[in-house]
Amino acid sequence: MDEVEPVVILITYPAEGDVTAFARALVQHGEAACVSVLGEVESVYRWEGAIEQARERQLIVKTTLDMVDALRRRVGDLHPYDTPEFLVLRVAGGEERYLAWIRDATVSGRLTETEGRAQKAEAK
Repeated sequence: MDEVEPVVILITYPAEGDVTAFARALVQHGEAACVSVLGEVESVYRWEGAIEQARERQLIVKTTLDMVDALRRRVGDLHPYDTPEFLVLRVAGGEERYLAWIRDATVSGRLTETEGRAQKAEAK
């Protein structure tokens, strides 16, 4: 799988929270190309043995596979939930210009080929 392959990540956020600031923080440092914030939804789920429900906002995050770990860390640092939704969905295809924009708009897309190799070598 190509490490700069575009992926979509689903995250929910409390409806009463500052979802705009959260979304901007994900884009600001280049881990995400775009965060679409959908209207309020009601989630019904099982948590610690009980059926719960909550008003939430659904976020659709467009990024690349190589940014997933950095994005997961940032979500963990900023999200108010102990266990936030973080579902990574592979993209089977799409408009190539849009997919290229996702690659270019993330940190991975802004690295030159040499910088990318150096960054990967440091990670090992």
